[in-house]
Amino acid sequence: MSLANSASGNPGSGKPASGNKASAKYSLGGLISRGARGQSWPRVWRDVPLKKSYDVIIIGGGVHGLATAYYLATNHGITNVAVLDKSYLGSGGSGRNTAIVRSNYLTPEGVAFYDRSLDLYNSMSIDLNINVMFSERGHMTLAHTDSALRTMQWRAEVNKLQNIDSDVIDPSEIKKLAPSLDVSDAPRYPILGALYHPPGGTIRHDAVVWGYARAADHRGVEMQQKTEVLDILVEGGDGPDGKGQGGTVKGVRTNRGDISAPIVVNCTAGWATLIADMAGVKLPIYTRPLQAAVTEPVKVFLPTVVVSGSLHVYVSQTDRGELVFGASVDPFNNYNVRGSLEFTEELAGHVLELMPGISRMRLLRQWAGLCDMTPDYSPVMGFTPVDGFLVDVGWGTYGFKAGPVSGEMMAECIATRSTPKLIAPFKLERFLTGELVGEKGAAAVGH
Repeated sequence: MSLANSASGNPGSGKPASGNKASAKYSLGGLISRGARGQSWPRVWRDVPLKKSYDVIIIGGGVHGLATAYYLATNHGITNVAVLDKSYLGSGGSGRNTAIVRSNYLTPEGVAFYDRSLDLYNSMSIDLNINVMFSERGHMTLAHTDSALRTMQWRAEVNKLQNIDSDVIDPSEIKKLAPSLDVSDAPRYPILGALYHPPGGTIRHDAVVWGYARAADHRGVEMQQKTEVLDILVEGGDGPDGKGQGGTVKGVRTNRGDISAPIVVNCTAGWATLIADMAGVKLPIYTRPLQAAVTEPVKVFLPTVVVSGSLHVYVSQTDRGELVFGASVDPFNNYNVRGSLEFTEELAGHVLELMPGISRMRLLRQWAGLCDMTPDYSPVMGFTPVDGFLVDVGWGTYGFKAGPVSGEMMAECIATRSTPKLIAPFKLERFLTGELVGEKGAAAVGH
């Protein structure tokens, strides 16, 4: 898909490709012809040798790392950048999420931040010259208790004050939007209302990764896959090994050798604390798996995203007809990304409480991703006590939604050496000062 979309011009530029050879190289007919002749398809991004030094090293080849690299190059002209990933691009949380996007959060800081991300997702197909399959289908968070309904009303008022389209609707309106839902009083947890957010929807996560990678590569950024970071090189810190507070980043040590750089950015999910520990920076984060599943494809019948915090489930339907389910994070710290029978049984029971009519659908597969959870359910972004070592971590279950704005803001942070206003509330120091940004009430499901 990413190759076919290159046919209209230079990646991420909106300009036509120069020369007939370039057009033929990426045209659909050209690709089919090459395949028929047994020739390899052209690479979407370059495979270049690893250099000994860069201006910026970004650890993590997911949407956050790639977006940071793209905006560094596009908005600030910083192109001597390497994105390192120990596996392949998008192999972590960016390729394991349920691809839901929204901005109906609980705190004013969170609402403003995620709304900017939603704006960037809306224009992404044009900006990156690739069809990211954004589908604005609405996002509906169900309330099954009086207290949950009060929380929805609270969120709706916060959203409205931030000019976000969000409102509480009653069961009759819910039934019109999602006819398959059981809004009667028969279920154990009847649906009393919902927070409805029309701008929410879904997007193709793989296309987002490919689009950012291709556009960043076109501007000179290097994608270095199969490059595992083994250590962060720091000097002058107050720790016994010379790392920690007061230290200065000198580069990274990888399985392919040492690389020097004055700026190193931790954009990992699941491994955020391990990478930060290498620099002597302690993060208040714990890691837990979050499982998801997908069904066989059927005719599209669920036109909106449906979330139930009380039942610990959220579901949307793809354009191909599969139902994609998610749940709450597993109740223990772990790095296991395999599915479990307990998840499947609990998921099936809760989904059937919402939609009894899908009882005969078959579950095709399940998987898990790793979520880095902070005490206030908000991320940690910006500078650390180690000079030159920055973090964009602790996203919990919100990481994919925030990818574009995180990249934009982290790029500005790096280029200007100052903290942008939009991410100032997410600084690491808030855990010492008590200025927490509590977003648990806006979690997709009860964590």
